[in-house]
Amino acid sequence: MAAAVIVIAVRSLLVQSFSLPTGSMEPTLAPGDRVLVSRLVRGGDLHRGDIVVFDGRHAFLGEGDGGAAARLGRAVVGALTLDSGTDYVKRVIGLPGDRVSCCSTSGQVGQLAVNGVPVTEPYLFPRDAPSAVPFDVLVPPGAIWVMGDHRSVSADSRSYLGQPGGGMIDEGDVVGQVTVRYWPLGRLGSLGGPGPLSTVPLPGAGP
Repeated sequence: MAAAVIVIAVRSLLVQSFSLPTGSMEPTLAPGDRVLVSRLVRGGDLHRGDIVVFDGRHAFLGEGDGGAAARLGRAVVGALTLDSGTDYVKRVIGLPGDRVSCCSTSGQVGQLAVNGVPVTEPYLFPRDAPSAVPFDVLVPPGAIWVMGDHRSVSADSRSYLGQPGGGMIDEGDVVGQVTVRYWPLGRLGSLGGPGPLSTVPLPGAGP
């Protein structure tokens, strides 16, 4: 019994396993892929381009958290299972203070732009446009803007522009950062690392 409690505590605090249910993150992650998520990396530690798991009940489902008892219950269930049914996997595109727009900015038609800097996205699903939905948003403090790599099928921040919160994900709802794909074995490998999005200057910073 004590060993089981320790395992639950370690998984809840350090690492958690998730299975990808959809193709919204293809080609980076495919349906059925299993990944490990570091819970040591939370909202304030994120970088643009990171792939994260987050609880979408507030931003996407419009639900409350049910109080401290409900939060504790979900934490225990999450430690014992692959996911809670309300967890989403997406890529961080905008950090607090970022202006994210698509798809015509600085003369670059069809490109995502962060803080006015056009960004090339090599991780996009082949032949997918950066976004079929035009948008221009300012990410508020304590929030992030997320999008799937398979833009044409991904229900992400863009899908909730007209809803309360505008599709922004509260940093407190971030479960952690996807670090490793461990299944299938033929696709075993680490995920993440610096990319084009990480080179964009922070708001107010110099080039």
